[in-house]
Amino acid sequence: MPESPSPPDLDLHLVRSFTVLAEHRHFGRAAETLHLTQSSLSRQIARLEQQLGARLVDRTPQGSRLTEAGEVFLPLARAVLRSSAQAAASARAAARPNRITVGYTANLIVTPAVRELRHRHPDADVRTLHVAWNEPHTALLSHRVDVAVARLPFPTDGLRVTVLYDEPRALLVPRDHRLAGKQSITLDDIADEPLPRAPDPVWDAFWRIDPRPDGSPAPDGPFLEAVEDKFELVAGGEAVVIVPAGANFTGLRPDLTTVPLEGVEPSHVALATRAGDRGRLVAAFRKYAQAHLTGQPGGATPA
Repeated sequence: MPESPSPPDLDLHLVRSFTVLAEHRHFGRAAETLHLTQSSLSRQIARLEQQLGARLVDRTPQGSRLTEAGEVFLPLARAVLRSSAQAAASARAAARPNRITVGYTANLIVTPAVRELRHRHPDADVRTLHVAWNEPHTALLSHRVDVAVARLPFPTDGLRVTVLYDEPRALLVPRDHRLAGKQSITLDDIADEPLPRAPDPVWDAFWRIDPRPDGSPAPDGPFLEAVEDKFELVAGGEAVVIVPAGANFTGLRPDLTTVPLEGVEPSHVALATRAGDRGRLVAAFRKYAQAHLTGQPGGATPA
């Protein structure tokens, strides 16, 4: 029997150029992003098409359009690039077993656990890195951080996640709001109050409590991503925001205050690591995080 042809050896540099072109759907803009000339990018795409034996892109008067083969190849190309990046990051991490980067999101304190890790492992290079509210999953899988302390919900596939503690939730309002100063409120009290929308649908549903327990939708507020914009919307009376009660927002904005929100699921602060990571420093930080990061002020002093 004749031997089946060997699969093509893909040039990852060409694959990346294709994914950038697919994102922009325009040779000029993609070439600018890649710091190439249009003719160089065209040659790269032609070489990739030759390797694959399939046409991936058609030029149009408006820019470029992926062929059917290009549409099929695009998600696979992105997966290949992700796998390549993760493989390289894993190899670098294995070569540096005495280094750990602890990630944390806004308004969460990891200092007590980090201090004990440094105290117990003086040979270790322990680093900390703030990550955005929607980055824990990506930061872990790309090896930007080795552990992350963050508020759920966030994607957990490929991760090991341990809830460290729960926080009640509260409503952030201007100090002159009709609800300011109340001992507590319920969802009925904010049935008509607009709440800003977040780009992540799971995060958005949890923090806006959408839908409400009776099935009704939460009132829509402005769409935003930045915490600073959220503060300004609330201070200006355009919306209210459900927040973790333990976060010190009012310390940043004295014109705002919080009111305890009763009858809702609490916020969950969690520790996440890569599922297969068995590094000694990761295991040690998990132990110290569970001991010290409890949501209570202060923390144990390293012995």
